[in-house]
Amino acid sequence: MNIYIDFDDCLCETARYFSELVKELFDKDIPYEKIKYFDLLKSFSLTEDEFEYMMIEGHKPEILLSYDEVEGASETLNSWLDCGHQVSIITGRPFSAYEPSREWLDQHGLENVDLYCLNKYGRDSFIKDSDFSLELEDYYKMHFDYAIEDSPMAFKFFNHLPKLKVLVFDRPWNQDSAFPSKNYKRCTDWNMIKSIVDDNAI
Repeated sequence: MNIYIDFDDCLCETARYFSELVKELFDKDIPYEKIKYFDLLKSFSLTEDEFEYMMIEGHKPEILLSYDEVEGASETLNSWLDCGHQVSIITGRPFSAYEPSREWLDQHGLENVDLYCLNKYGRDSFIKDSDFSLELEDYYKMHFDYAIEDSPMAFKFFNHLPKLKVLVFDRPWNQDSAFPSKNYKRCTDWNMIKSIVDDNAI
């Protein structure tokens, strides 16, 4: 099977870090559990300049390397690789974040997963002249059987795959999201995700 996996808040606890960062930078106390929108500018009530500054700080290499792993992520991915499945990490991070992102994966025992930077969210707004390693036209030629994603804003990238099963990683900002089809299922953790994928791989 071919499996698509998002990076932030599926593999690592990015939003939990930003909750602390916005408190440190702007003295705004928005706990992780209160992050209602995937759009952090809206969730944290930031100005455009504040948002840009926060995102630049949060994408420094040493910061990207410090993000905590979501429990069970690397163990699950390696079990799929051991079974011969193809695992692709497709992140909305700009290509300037590729090397520390690759290093984070390697440090967490995920040396054998592929990593692509796809312009999902127009991130050029905070890192000027950003490059991305995967163009949309090439992404749309890729086939996946499963996708693990937390962002409702990314659902549109699955429209070209009508049989794709999308496992939505349960997060505060997707609680009120309407799923596009019966192929979408909310999952609370990696144990649940692994069980679903493994049961259908038999």
